[in-house]
Amino acid sequence: MMIGEWLDIGPVSQISPGNARTLPVVGGEEIAVFHTLDNRFYALVNRCPHKAGPLSQGIVHGSVVTCPLHNWNISLKTGEAMGDDEGCVPTIPLKVDAGRIYLLREAVLGKKAA
Repeated sequence: MMIGEWLDIGPVSQISPGNARTLPVVGGEEIAVFHTLDNRFYALVNRCPHKAGPLSQGIVHGSVVTCPLHNWNISLKTGEAMGDDEGCVPTIPLKVDAGRIYLLREAVLGKKAA
C-alpha cells in the first residue's frame, strides 16, 4: 500500500527483535529491514560493501549488523563499515507509525517512480 511519499511495507510484528527481513525491489536492489533488540528499525540495501554479502542474514547486535561472509560490522544507522574496514552501504529512510513500517518511496523506487 502506498501512502503519499511513504511505502507501507507491513506491521512491525513481521520482524522479530534481533532479526531482519528482505524486500525485493523490481528493477532495484533488495532492501533489508532490521529490528534491533532495543526495538528500533533500520533499512539498508541488502549487500555488504566488501563482497556484497547478504546483510539480512547477519547477526544484529546493538545498532550494528555483522556480515555473514567475512564478519564486517556495518552501522545500521549510517551504513558505514566500522573499525578498520572501509565502505558504505546505502541506508533507506524508515519510519514506524501506528505499528506499521514505512520506507521512503523515492529511496526504494527511485525518482522515476515518483
